[in-house]
Amino acid sequence: MNVDLMRKIDFYLGVPLCFLFSFIDRLLLIFTPNQLNGPKKAVFIELSEMGSAILADPCMRQLKSKNVEIFFLIFKKNKASLNLLKTVPENNIFVLRESSIPLLLWDSLRFFFWCRKNQINTCIDLELFSRVTSLLTFLTRADYRVGFHRFHQEGLYRGQFLTHPIPYNHQTHIAHNFMNLIEALFVPLSSDGIFKRQTLAEDLIISQAHIAEATTAEIKKQIQVLDPNWNNDPIILVNANAGDFLPQRKWPIENFAELILMLLKENLSLRVLLTGSPSEKADLDRLHALVSHPRCINFAGAVRFEELPALYTLSKILITNDSGPAHFSSVTKIKSFVFFGPETPQLYGSLGQSTALYSNYSCSPCVSATNHRKTNCTNNMCIKVITPQVVFTQVQAAFTSN
Repeated sequence: MNVDLMRKIDFYLGVPLCFLFSFIDRLLLIFTPNQLNGPKKAVFIELSEMGSAILADPCMRQLKSKNVEIFFLIFKKNKASLNLLKTVPENNIFVLRESSIPLLLWDSLRFFFWCRKNQINTCIDLELFSRVTSLLTFLTRADYRVGFHRFHQEGLYRGQFLTHPIPYNHQTHIAHNFMNLIEALFVPLSSDGIFKRQTLAEDLIISQAHIAEATTAEIKKQIQVLDPNWNNDPIILVNANAGDFLPQRKWPIENFAELILMLLKENLSLRVLLTGSPSEKADLDRLHALVSHPRCINFAGAVRFEELPALYTLSKILITNDSGPAHFSSVTKIKSFVFFGPETPQLYGSLGQSTALYSNYSCSPCVSATNHRKTNCTNNMCIKVITPQVVFTQVQAAFTSN
């Protein structure tokens, strides 16, 4: 299903279903009240963003530290993101196939029985204002259900399924918001019924991936296959993709080409690898052709997803649009430079050694939880105004300081 169709389903079908099942939920609680004996087995729900699975890792580890077994529900296409840190055991991951409505409905029914089989008693809905995940929270029938609630915000209705409704703070990083969901399960509400806690720096500390030497050696072989002259020379990775969900996040490909040529000219032993999935290789052929330099290599599809941390470790710098790689790289020590415009780094910045490339346009950010990340913008000047020269100056300084 395409993104716009999913948004329409979420609104036109999700709103009435949330209303109906909220009524059903109240009836069920009359006859089968929750058994509040403390969280024991908890399922996290985060469907649509691979990067969010990385940003949620600190809160998942926090819950594990409280001796709670954790599970995860995610779209099938995004499951690989959970394999980078392996915080969630493979057998504790349930995937929804989002390719068609019948499959999605069937998998949702299977998810209900999966929760019963695994005796899930806690559900943490990490999505901001999705009605689909709210309904899935209802299906868990967990005694503890925590997620973001609208309170006095207009619109954004998603039912009344939560035992622990938490206000979403749109002015603090999403990792802090995620941690609030966990702590709310163990800290009493204040006298006004609102959960309150001081945000901590520890909320933004990401775990580092364990990288096998054999994996690193295999990637070195892959690089040498495509560039026989490479001899452990320094590498800069460039991710010029951003997916179809929000194309306004893309820096112009011509700018990427100009930046790469400047870097290659200034650093005579440097290799630039263009990264992406196998399906993105054809698109990156255009960038590769624009650069047309022997030390620039189209590396899309050359490594498996789970090998990405090893590739990041071999490289000095990552330059990327605001997309998954900005967060995947945070599980290593690589320095990243990330273009922001439609979204803000204050809320969704990488938890790694990252520098945001941000123009502070008056209309930026234009997407948020309140508009389901949909914008009317067709000319992303907030990204285009960032010049290759400005980026080169920052990247070159970081490159030579290593």
